[in-house]
Amino acid sequence: MNSKSKRSPLENNKPLRAAGQSLTEQLQDEAYDHIVSPALLALMLVVMAGLEWFRYLTAAKPNPVIYTAFAAIAVVYAAFKISRAHKRLSQIKLGRDGERAVAEHLEWLRRKDFIVFHDVPSGDVNVDHVLIGPQGVFTIETKTHSKPLRGECKITVAAGEVFANGQRIDRNPVIQAKAQARWLGNFLRESLFQPFVWPAVVFPGWYVESFDNIAEGVWVLETKALTKFIENEPVRHSLEEVKAMASALRSYVRAQH
Repeated sequence: MNSKSKRSPLENNKPLRAAGQSLTEQLQDEAYDHIVSPALLALMLVVMAGLEWFRYLTAAKPNPVIYTAFAAIAVVYAAFKISRAHKRLSQIKLGRDGERAVAEHLEWLRRKDFIVFHDVPSGDVNVDHVLIGPQGVFTIETKTHSKPLRGECKITVAAGEVFANGQRIDRNPVIQAKAQARWLGNFLRESLFQPFVWPAVVFPGWYVESFDNIAEGVWVLETKALTKFIENEPVRHSLEEVKAMASALRSYVRAQH
């Protein structure tokens, strides 16, 4: 299925601008305009000067065939890399916007005495979001999956696999979410806490069909359903425990910089 037959699941719920976004964009523009572009220009001129000095010192005759062959190979390679990069950049942007949209929704839980973390390092991958509150500790994996232009947009879960409109999703998010919850639970237990940790996978903009989440050991939800699921959980931790666990995780995250 090509990109023209898909649409963003965030089209009706685009994230707001992030704190410092204008400065981030300014940094990128400054880096390209005043570092990358001048450096590439200087490198190109140095190469051209080097070739001319080589011809001057060796009295070599111009040989456009060799350089044309190298140029043709370089053009093909660049076209291949740019094409792949364009697709990858689109996927990264969609994933980033999905995480921002979910993060905005999670901010409401701060009113319920939850402490919210985003992009928590956990080894090779990061946990998109972590919630620590009276009802427990929740790890959240955001999956911003492109939707078809028309027709149903349904997520189903069966035998530990996740399907989007009947197509199995690669890199099983259930396995990933459970691994993240295991990691966080181990970290907090090593810090002498006894937390209740539960994994969740969130699909912004998709309808998620009900399933036996207790048997599967994970929630797979649409963004808005997450708050209701958490509010229905019993209180398990005091506010002092919540603050202490959040402090331990905060210290860990800061130590990773």
